[in-house]
Amino acid sequence: MHTSLDCLPCFLTQALKGARLAAPAREDIHQRVVQEWAAEFANLDLTLSPPALAGRLYALLADSVGDVDPFRGYKEQSNMQALRLLPRLDALVRQQADPLRAALGVSIIGNYMDAGVQLVVDVEDALSREDIGAVDDDTYVMLRQRLTPGASVMILGDNAGEIAFDTLLVRRLAEAGCVVTYVVRGVPIINDATMEDARFVGMTDLCEVVSSGVDTPGTVLERCAPGFVDRMASVDVVLSKGQGNFEALRDNFADAFFAFKAKCPKVAGLCGVPQGTSMLHYESS
Repeated sequence: MHTSLDCLPCFLTQALKGARLAAPAREDIHQRVVQEWAAEFANLDLTLSPPALAGRLYALLADSVGDVDPFRGYKEQSNMQALRLLPRLDALVRQQADPLRAALGVSIIGNYMDAGVQLVVDVEDALSREDIGAVDDDTYVMLRQRLTPGASVMILGDNAGEIAFDTLLVRRLAEAGCVVTYVVRGVPIINDATMEDARFVGMTDLCEVVSSGVDTPGTVLERCAPGFVDRMASVDVVLSKGQGNFEALRDNFADAFFAFKAKCPKVAGLCGVPQGTSMLHYESS
């Protein structure tokens, strides 16, 4: 997915948010970061995906505030909130006629926990009012047919907090006999999940967890660790979580299922759905 002009104001909002979290009392740093990002706009290749460009811009933030994780507190709070909700959600999922579909729906609603977009949603409220089974029927049937016993499934994770909800999905896939690998980012970037988050929420106790190696808020193929893309291409099912992974991989990787919330007007318009829709989308070559 190419970057649009509509993405540029969002980048500036992310710059200011990150600078304020990293250096709360330093208005001079906030100003410098925003101005540096704005100046960089003249040099951006808008044919690249938003996550690819965001990774480049966040490097400017690191230059100004040092090697810190400004969203660490947000991530910890998100993980704790999701873990608190898990027992009730696990019971809810198990009560459904199709627990796998319900677990997938819960994990998609968990994608609201995203510090990189301007849409702010109370995930607990969303879980109480949204239909957890509301995913595209035809795409779900296609996905379900491929989740046979012994099938290798790679889940490309997205955000902290959301990764805790994803444990419900991993449990249901394991019950279906699938062999699951869960993927996290290589380094902290916005509130995306890393290996530290995977350990904290217990994902490492459920399945193999690996790092894609990326330093971008999405699985940008050219930024992946050596051998990772080949491994991704070799599995039976790739289930890509989150809008950032959709933006990075759409048009760039064949044969993937995308599960995410359409959180920005640009992506919602591209998908032809209202903003906030739970998306289960399939892309093939």
